[in-house]
Amino acid sequence: MINLAPGGPAAIMNMQTTAEQRAALTKELGLDHPVVERYGIWLKDAVTGNLGLSLDSQEPVSKLIGQRFPNTVLLAMVTLVVTLLVGLPIGVMAAIKRGTILDRFSVVLSTVGQAVPDFWLGIILIIAFSVALRVLPAAGMLTAGSDFSIIDLARHMVMPVLTLSVVMLPNIVRFTRSAMLDVLELDYIRTARAKGLPMWKVYIRHALRNALIPIVAIVGLIIPLLLGGSVVVESVFGWPGMGRLAVQAATNRDYNLVMGVTVFVGAIVILVNLLTDVVYSVLDPRIRHE
Repeated sequence: MINLAPGGPAAIMNMQTTAEQRAALTKELGLDHPVVERYGIWLKDAVTGNLGLSLDSQEPVSKLIGQRFPNTVLLAMVTLVVTLLVGLPIGVMAAIKRGTILDRFSVVLSTVGQAVPDFWLGIILIIAFSVALRVLPAAGMLTAGSDFSIIDLARHMVMPVLTLSVVMLPNIVRFTRSAMLDVLELDYIRTARAKGLPMWKVYIRHALRNALIPIVAIVGLIIPLLLGGSVVVESVFGWPGMGRLAVQAATNRDYNLVMGVTVFVGAIVILVNLLTDVVYSVLDPRIRHE
């Protein structure tokens, strides 16, 4: 599909070169062959693990992905931890206090979180904390020209993590609340209460553990989105991750890099789905026995 888009790789479309130079470069890169033929060549190499060279930088696609993926993993894992640490307690308490102000607050929080565009929230945070207050860096992963510092890295991560967490949080809260409400109405919960077990043990050890399966399902959907790179958030904050790499590849019509990123993200989705199924069997012995 990207081959159907107007234009070509950035190196070929450089207007500072002559038409003859661009034609020679097109032939050198093999872009004068039909798309189907080029795809067949790419597929044959990809089976052996060779994703080709970037048409823009002439570096191996696997190398470019390897450079960006750890940055995305760092941002994704911190975001996921923050989202779960905030979302799970809110969802559990909303279910326990059903119909109260806390429950209504969780519903409002979920609605607002789903309605707020991530690019808008990111820009607002930059205006507030970088432009007005000048307490956080506006973009990047580390301060240019300075030595590596955990504190510096953490300061650069605050706004991207906050933006992604706000976007992901409503799903965790809604699914946790819904799953807990279903479990709290079951007979074994009433039996545990009748036995005189401490309420925290009833809610956490008995109810939450059995409500985790739908929660794990939504986490399994969130992880590929985060590991694939949040295109908008990484672009807004200049985070050097997979999402920004994908945008640059598409903008430059870097066909090999686009294909490499797509295949890599697809592999992540398959792997996470497999791990999710394994976690199901750990949480629910009935699935394991079946």
